[in-house]
Amino acid sequence: MIEENVKKLLDFVARAPHPVKIVAATKTRSADEINELPAHGITAMGENRVQELLAKYDGIKVPEIHFIGALQTNKVKYIVDKVCMIQSVDRSELAREIEKRCAAINKVMDVLIEVNIGGEESKSGCTPSDLPALAEEVSALPHLRLKGLMSVLPIDAPDEMYDGLKRLFDKLKEKYPSAEYLSAGMSGDYEKAVLRGANMIRPGSLLFGERNYPARD
Repeated sequence: MIEENVKKLLDFVARAPHPVKIVAATKTRSADEINELPAHGITAMGENRVQELLAKYDGIKVPEIHFIGALQTNKVKYIVDKVCMIQSVDRSELAREIEKRCAAINKVMDVLIEVNIGGEESKSGCTPSDLPALAEEVSALPHLRLKGLMSVLPIDAPDEMYDGLKRLFDKLKEKYPSAEYLSAGMSGDYEKAVLRGANMIRPGSLLFGERNYPARD
């Protein structure tokens, strides 16, 4: 199933108006499932939860591991040596903690600033108005490399919201040429996101099928 799903997605990406990087969202997926991806052409994965990443890290054979979920400052120390990008930098405190932990291991971490473009209280991300100041702070930290923006858009978000996100990205890239990625679009909206300017997408169930969450006691 994964092979067939990946092929369909790669066919879409091949027809996209610009190059698109796929970061497979692997929440609740086993290492065995994840390790099928590189053979079919997807070499990057994204984890949402620190504890889950740690639990399956030793079994993962995918070249690129991104962290794409909300990140608490006290958990940063557990992942900085394991991931190549943190996509969810949404506040100064977190940026400074990543700087501290990366400095300790002499590593420069690629980061995306997460923007809450929909203004949803249930989602993390800085406000668009706070973005310029946060970008300036991130760009000044020697062990962080600002690579662009990430956002989780509301379900059924209008085209105008994607367009607004793209304008924020274009403005950021004008000032910071290293900002090459606009990470937006998951299984339900990746087509719209790409057509509205995203060049990094984070599909999960589209590749693996619906998630099977463990039963709770």
